[in-house]
Amino acid sequence: MDQATGKHVVLVEDELNIIEAIRFLLSRDGWRVDTHSNGADAAQIIRAARPDLVVLDVMLPGKSGFDVLAELRGDPELRHLPVLMLTARGQARDREMAEAAGVSRFMTKPFSNSEVLSAVRELVGA
Repeated sequence: MDQATGKHVVLVEDELNIIEAIRFLLSRDGWRVDTHSNGADAAQIIRAARPDLVVLDVMLPGKSGFDVLAELRGDPELRHLPVLMLTARGQARDREMAEAAGVSRFMTKPFSNSEVLSAVRELVGA
C-alpha cells in the first residue's frame, strides 16, 4: 500500500540532476512534488503551496537555505512545518547552524535514495 498518498512536498534546490532525482524518487512513492530553484522568494512559494514537507538546499541563488529556514520558523503558520535540509558541505558548522535555525533533519550530499525516502517518511509520519 502507498503510505504517502496525497502528500505534498516543495523541493527548493538549484541543481537540476538533484531536482530530477528527488522528484522521480518521491513521485514514485506517491508524493506530489513542486520544485523551486531560488532562495529569494522560496518562503513565499512555500507559504502559498502549503506543503506537508519542505526539502531545502543550503546553497541557493538569492538567499541561503539557512535564511529561508529562519523565515519559515519565524512564521507562526509554518513554524512546525517539517524541513529536510540538504548540503554538499558536510561541515559540523553547517549542521550546527541548521539545528540552531530549527531544521527538522539535515542530510549531506551525496545521499542514497533510501536515505531520502526514509527521512521524508519519518518527517511526515508516513
